[in-house]
Amino acid sequence: MTRRFTGRHATAIIASFFGVVIVVNLIMASFATSTFGGIVVENTYVASQEFNGWLEQAEEQKALGWDAVTTWRPDNRLAVRLTGVPAGAEVKATARHPVGRAPDQQLTFSAIADDRFLSHAPLGDGRWYLRLEVNAAGKTWRRQEELR
Repeated sequence: MTRRFTGRHATAIIASFFGVVIVVNLIMASFATSTFGGIVVENTYVASQEFNGWLEQAEEQKALGWDAVTTWRPDNRLAVRLTGVPAGAEVKATARHPVGRAPDQQLTFSAIADDRFLSHAPLGDGRWYLRLEVNAAGKTWRRQEELR
């Protein structure tokens, strides 16, 4: 015996379809808002006005010829080896969790050799963005790198 397809069947199918779409959208929206950790820039208009200045600063830093290699030691402290940097450099950094689940950590470094520096405090396990800043001979050099 065959059953007839009625308006109730069509209504149930359409309501079920839109119900699934709404539930999936709510789930995806909750994932999106719970995993994005914050703002990239405070004011996008101001950032757009400063962009050319940032490019000039990047070119000046590149012309210095400085470089750094960051190593995560087993004791969770960071070791930084500088290349091409004049003597008497000062190194500091900010470690940021990529999705903001952990607070930013300010790191200070002490020289352990002419071109090597070691952080005073350990950095917790996980994935971090390290904003490294080196000051030497009246110049400032910055770089951001990902640590895993």
